[in-house]
Amino acid sequence: MTREELFQADIARDIALAGRPLAAPHATRFAKEGAHDPTPTPYFVLDELLAPLHLDEGDHLLDVGCGCGRVLAYAAQCFPAARATGVELDPKLARIARAWAESHPNLAVRQASVLDLDLAPYTHIYLFNPFDTAVLTRFLDKLAREARRPVTLVHMSDNGETYSYLGRAGFSLMLEGSIQSCRTAEGEVVEVFGCPQHWSRWRFTP
Repeated sequence: MTREELFQADIARDIALAGRPLAAPHATRFAKEGAHDPTPTPYFVLDELLAPLHLDEGDHLLDVGCGCGRVLAYAAQCFPAARATGVELDPKLARIARAWAESHPNLAVRQASVLDLDLAPYTHIYLFNPFDTAVLTRFLDKLAREARRPVTLVHMSDNGETYSYLGRAGFSLMLEGSIQSCRTAEGEVVEVFGCPQHWSRWRFTP
């Protein structure tokens, strides 16, 4: 299997789950606000980072910078009892995500800046490098003010941004690693990223 074939398989899974491809059709139009280009997380990465969380009834996942909603599609399939909300700054992408997600009662899409969103309801937060370090710092400050119960954060492709978490009261590093390749069911190793992408899992306890 090639990298392109892996991505085509991801698109086929998008269509099976959401009825359409879930890769964003354009680069970010909000770079001045610190947003990064919307990039869907490959499904094999979600299997590695989110599946071990075993989200269930009572859990509520927030996908920060959800784009067209691939993480929401994954949550609907793999954690059907949990709730999942995507927040997306770009109105066009939020409309795409909302259009297919509205048929799933446990999914929701908010068109907003996460800095304007009430963070108290969420038990888990996923970030795939959605914005620059300055915005991340403001987001973590906001979470520390608003969380009313422990929150698990999974930050993928946080290269260099791990330091934004260090030394913060209430934040503890649970697990970290890096992902560069995918091992298929047949044992093939497919290089997906040009260099290792660091990820980390944090626990915030108010």
